[in-house]
Amino acid sequence: MNGTRKAANAKTVLVTGATGYIGGRLVPRLLEAGHRVKVLVRTPAKIAGVPWLEQVEVVQSSLDDGAALREALEGVDVLYYLVHSMAGGSGFEAKEKAMAETAAQAAAGAGVGRIVYLGGLHPSGAELSTHMRSREAVGKVFLDGPVDAIVFQAGVVIGSGSASFEMIRHLSETLPVMPAPSWVRNKIEAISVRDVLHYLVGAAALEGPINRTFDIGSRQVLSYAGMMQEYAAEAGLPHRVVLALPIPAPKLAGMWVALTTPIPLSMSLPLVESLQHDAVSREHDIDSYIPQPEGGLTPYRRAVALALGKERDGQVETTWASAGADADPLPSDPDWAGHRVYLDERAYSSPVDPKHVWTIIEGIGGRNGWYSLPLAWSVRGWLDKLTGGAGLARGRRHPHLLAEGEVVDWWRVERIDRGRLLRLRAEMRAPGRAWLELSVEPEGTGSRYRQRAIFFPKGLSGKLYWLAVLPFHSLIFPAMSRNIAAAAQRLAEAERDTATGAESEPAGPTA
Repeated sequence: MNGTRKAANAKTVLVTGATGYIGGRLVPRLLEAGHRVKVLVRTPAKIAGVPWLEQVEVVQSSLDDGAALREALEGVDVLYYLVHSMAGGSGFEAKEKAMAETAAQAAAGAGVGRIVYLGGLHPSGAELSTHMRSREAVGKVFLDGPVDAIVFQAGVVIGSGSASFEMIRHLSETLPVMPAPSWVRNKIEAISVRDVLHYLVGAAALEGPINRTFDIGSRQVLSYAGMMQEYAAEAGLPHRVVLALPIPAPKLAGMWVALTTPIPLSMSLPLVESLQHDAVSREHDIDSYIPQPEGGLTPYRRAVALALGKERDGQVETTWASAGADADPLPSDPDWAGHRVYLDERAYSSPVDPKHVWTIIEGIGGRNGWYSLPLAWSVRGWLDKLTGGAGLARGRRHPHLLAEGEVVDWWRVERIDRGRLLRLRAEMRAPGRAWLELSVEPEGTGSRYRQRAIFFPKGLSGKLYWLAVLPFHSLIFPAMSRNIAAAAQRLAEAERDTATGAESEPAGPTA
């Protein structure tokens, strides 16, 4: 990173969870602070597009593999443990605890001096939700383990692309009057993502034995309803009326959140369950160890303004959907002999330079849409949401640029050969595995756009599903190929007219 300042007490650190929301932002800040950074990832392709890739050492491994983890930790001073699953399911807590124990023992065997963990802010003595209980248990594993640990406990994290911010934003923008469970009156101390990162980076430089928890927050306490009202005020929306009903109903509220926000049910339930109690700092001891950021801690409304500004300017570094679930990649064509596969292939020739077609391809999805029958895409997105899937509301991190591992609505970027090929893997609910490939190549003085929808059905239900959507595909995909080529043509004309000082219509999706 240009301008990196060399810290007097520079450390070697290993970051787990570097493909996640916090970890992906922490790495460049550790580099800027002068530390040598290693990252441990199961799937290196997920960080293939990050700007800091060439400045770190990438270790491909899993936290389940104690021997490999110990080897990765050789020579490491600080281990950042930023892994926590929202998946749940049978044995979830035991697995989380076992992984933490493996990491603690590997760190001790490698001579690591400190473990830094980010847990959740919660009251003492309360009956916690499964996920909050698991986070507390993981923190306890490190505090009781052989290596000193700093366990930060934070509440709602506000930042562009954070799950908590997206939840507040969409709930606030959906309804001017919102009936809500009684927990919207609970006291919440939020914290901006920049302040979380400030404390995480600061933990690496602390000297001496420290083994304890630290509550961190903005020192500003609001109710959840108050946070939604403050968001509305900052976003220029009319005052939101939140009606607190005397019913906790966390599961029902989680389902409502899943339907009205981009957050899937698997995440909305634990997020809502974590709001069942007050989440306020009980101590501010961190001030004696790590000074507050220059200018002080970020107030809630300022954090909202910063997040909105980042989204508006297309400068979102990471999103809650950054991590995602690992999945098998698309087998190469010769291997399809072992699969039942259905294809929808389209091609369209155009006099436009391939670079203009690629600009449209890489900008697909999110606010730019899918260039064909938006109502049909919207209906499919709602059906996916109703069955617990991702839906179309996840959008995309940047309006024009993509990287491997990022989400685009219900798709995830599996492969990108910039200027040539974009392959998206479906994360919608379907009885089979699906991909969408968009590519462009030169053809004479113009270009040829190619489009492939690929589906590996699972059993009879998969075959019936493909037959059911076939009529819609026959409408959507031909229009999509034509409209992408037309959008590229408008983009080329706009660029030409700009060069000659004329005005033209902007490129964009058509119905």
